[in-house]
Parts: sequence; structure tokens; C-alpha cells
Amino acid sequence: MTTAKLDDLYQATNEKTAALWREDHAAGKARIGEYYDPHKLALASGLQPQLPAAVADLLNDIRQLTSGDPLADVLPDNAFHFTFLPITLPLYDENEALPEKTESLLSLWSEYQDKRVAIRGLRLVALPSQLLLAGIPDEEAVELRHRFCEEIAASAWREELLNRHKNTPLPAPFWHSTLLRYRAQMLPASLRDYFHDRRERRYGEVAGELKLARVNYNWSRRYPAAGAD
Repeated sequence: MTTAKLDDLYQATNEKTAALWREDHAAGKARIGEYYDPHKLALASGLQPQLPAAVADLLNDIRQLTSGDPLADVLPDNAFHFTFLPITLPLYDENEALPEKTESLLSLWSEYQDKRVAIRGLRLVALPSQLLLAGIPDEEAVELRHRFCEEIAASAWREELLNRHKNTPLPAPFWHSTLLRYRAQMLPASLRDYFHDRRERRYGEVAGELKLARVNYNWSRRYPAAGAD
């Protein structure tokens, strides 16, 4: 996915979601279980940039709109992140030793550690039950992610990578942070209206250094990947 096509992809995703919402005005059944295991940790690469004021306002608005709603899972401010490439599903306990082959992963990662990535043109992108903040990376970042993905796919971590991406392209095309996961089939009307009112707005850009870490599903818990930090 080239950067030139990302604008169109985000727009098409919003149109597809809006069409689904028009067909079903209710939030639907509550989700059984979590999107990802909330307790175990995954190996993932990404960046944790400074939270822009405009995005902090977005998160605050979403929290106010979902106050008291047990189905709403809003990203904490201190967990704001953009994934570069998720490598595994949540597999590991917090104090669990990583497999010996982690050394090979760290060796591959050494070429990418602390590379700076910028993501511009931040905007809301809606999935039926999620709100994302997505943007356009620089071309070098796209090339870096593609190369890293190919290297992992050719390594001892291939199976873990493929299992993590069973339901998504590899690598996934979006460059995003998930602001809200809603544990139902669709977002409620208040959140749909909020999205529609702001879908054409832009929220600036972010930049940060790439890190490899052990993280929970939303990066609110983050630990070095065996010295990778």
C-alpha cells in the first residue's frame, strides 16, 4: 500500500462503515469476549509519540460520550501509540521468559531501532465498532515496514507473524491508533454522530522513534523486548 493510495483507502473505509450503519441503526448484540487477550503480552514494534492537544481533546470527548457505558474501551492517554508491525498475538505472561529465538528477532530489529517515523494528516477512520485515528506515513517508513515484514516472514518468527495476521493483510495497510473499541456489533448513535461531524477534520501529525516491546493489546502496559529498548 503506497502513501498515495492511503487517502482513498481511508475514505473508502469510512464510506463502507457508514453504509453498514445505515442498514442497522442499533448497536446490536454485545460482543462475547475481548478483541484480544487483555492480560497477556504480545511482541510488537511501533512508536509512542507525544499526544497532540487535538487528539487529547478527541479522547476526552469520546470518554464523555461513553461515560458509564461498560461496552466502551477508550484508549488511555498514556497508551497513545501507532503500531509499526505487530509480530505475535498476546502469548506471554508478564514475567514469562521469551523463547531463545528472540535473539534472532533482536538482531533483525537492530537495523530499525530508534528510526524516526512521521505520520501526517491524522483523521478519524471508522470501523463498524471502532474509531481509529489514522494518517499518512512518509515513504521511507512504508519501505522500512515492508522490508521488516519480509525479514520476519523469512525468519524463525514466520508462524507467529502469520497467526497474528490471519484476518488482516500482511502488513496491514492502515497506519493508525485505535481510540475506541466498542464491545458490540456497531457503535451507538451518539458515537456515529460524533464521527460524522468530524470525519473531514484533520488533527495534525505525530512523529516518534521505533521501538520493539512486549505490550498488552492497547499498549497501556509496555516493557522492553529482552533489552530491545
